[in-house]
Amino acid sequence: MKSTVYFADMRTGREENLFAKIGRLMQSCAIGETIAGDDLVAVKVHFGERGNHTFVRPVFVRRIVEEIKKCGGKPFLTDSSTLYPGERKEGVSALVNAIENGFAYAVVNAPLIMSDGLRGQTAVDVEISGEFLRKVSIGAEIVEADALVAVSHFKCHDLTGFGGALKNLGMGCSSRAGKLVQHSTVAPAVAQEFCDACALCLKACIHDAIAIIEGKARIDPANCVGCGRCITICQKKAIAIQWNQEAPLAMKKMCEYALGVVKGKERKALYLNFITQVSPACDCYGHADAPIVNDIGICAATDPVAIDQACADLVNAAPGNPNTALQSGFEPGGDKFRGVHPEIDWEVQLEHGEQIGLGRRRYELVRI
Repeated sequence: MKSTVYFADMRTGREENLFAKIGRLMQSCAIGETIAGDDLVAVKVHFGERGNHTFVRPVFVRRIVEEIKKCGGKPFLTDSSTLYPGERKEGVSALVNAIENGFAYAVVNAPLIMSDGLRGQTAVDVEISGEFLRKVSIGAEIVEADALVAVSHFKCHDLTGFGGALKNLGMGCSSRAGKLVQHSTVAPAVAQEFCDACALCLKACIHDAIAIIEGKARIDPANCVGCGRCITICQKKAIAIQWNQEAPLAMKKMCEYALGVVKGKERKALYLNFITQVSPACDCYGHADAPIVNDIGICAATDPVAIDQACADLVNAAPGNPNTALQSGFEPGGDKFRGVHPEIDWEVQLEHGEQIGLGRRRYELVRI
């Protein structure tokens, strides 16, 4: 059995612009059956890091918001705090960054609410039946929402090969503790040369995992629960994640987190992937390199595995752009993701997503 993925290319004219195509894509997915009147609808977007410009444009998100409101839904835009220090490490800075990137109410016509609270700690543990995980920590506002519309920029990624709907769900909707589970199997580490023993991390840790020893902060792995609170509180950026998780295992855990995100919303979720400005790295970077292929279009589906598979196939079917980060696979049909990140087997996330019941890799592409 195949899942249906709807696709709109970038061609427009006086009769129909790209905004109208977005509306038709959502209607093709029977959005009226997904969203009911008074549903609180989480529109999961990536607010983009400061200096980045490849995230989905706020004016396109506004069109998505309009379609949700036509169904009687009450949409809010949401994103989660990051593990690493940056503009989105906590709720206040993240929302300021979002507004500066164009996600203001006047533009998107919906309020902005962080999915995991002020410091990435507002979460709900969701029980799942995964291969590796039995419980996942998901942003509380995602869990509390009645419906979910995940709007993803489809691009390359240095950990997962590509980032699409699955990554937007698994990484993007998890709490800080959940992100740490996916990325690392050990406690954060303190770079002793940067630590000035200010003790802010000690005061912030509610698990008695940090002590000041010989004038430096030290983390006790036996007590650390991996919440990541110390990472954001450190003004010297002396505390960081130990990126020791192998890519295949990280991808599998990411899919199992995605399973927790959609639990209870299996018939209340819609996915839109924008295959535009296909950059060689994630929108979490404070820059965006030249796209490795030309803009392709937008996909919509109710199956997160199928939509990512379709987008990957569309990118690989396109000719690669010279003078970019792409090093191989330039020909139509060539593997663009391994052409940028040759060490990453990006199909792992699709295989595992299908294995745990998130969706199907087999799909029918319907062009609107």
